[in-house]
Amino acid sequence: MPSEPSYRFRPLEPDDLDLISGWLAEPHVAQWWGDDPKEEFNAIAAHMDSISVEPFIIMLDERPIGYLQTYDPHLEDDHPYQDQPTGTLGLDQFIGEPDLLNTGHGSRLIDEFVSLLFEEGVPRVILDPDPANARAIKAYTKAGFIPFDTRTSIYGPALMMARDNPDEMRP
Repeated sequence: MPSEPSYRFRPLEPDDLDLISGWLAEPHVAQWWGDDPKEEFNAIAAHMDSISVEPFIIMLDERPIGYLQTYDPHLEDDHPYQDQPTGTLGLDQFIGEPDLLNTGHGSRLIDEFVSLLFEEGVPRVILDPDPANARAIKAYTKAGFIPFDTRTSIYGPALMMARDNPDEMRP
């Protein structure tokens, strides 16, 4: 019987940018990560010096397989998700490696990363997939996220999903 996958989340480094560029060009990533891969690449590169966004490379054992970023909507002027509880973090991610799609990695790595955030005391994590992105919504639901709103952001329509830290729940 195969062993459970081992995920790690390490900070994005300048040496990772070629990998990011290649992943952004993959059709399954480009479909959901903006119309201009160069613009997305520049935004991700800028996140390495950001106060409000924390970028990571997703590792499966020793293999880099994707990108993940957290953001604090309360640290960005006029962010549309500032109505969320203080301490909430937003999460965006993609699996860059096409051979790992539809294999259960998405829901497992999100669950594992969110559990780490909860251990640090984060009260809530939110996601905002495009309502047409059925693969992402399925993975997020399997990882314990629940839809709570539909909005339109600067990126287009968004199905707002949340998972609350059970240790932070108040009666």
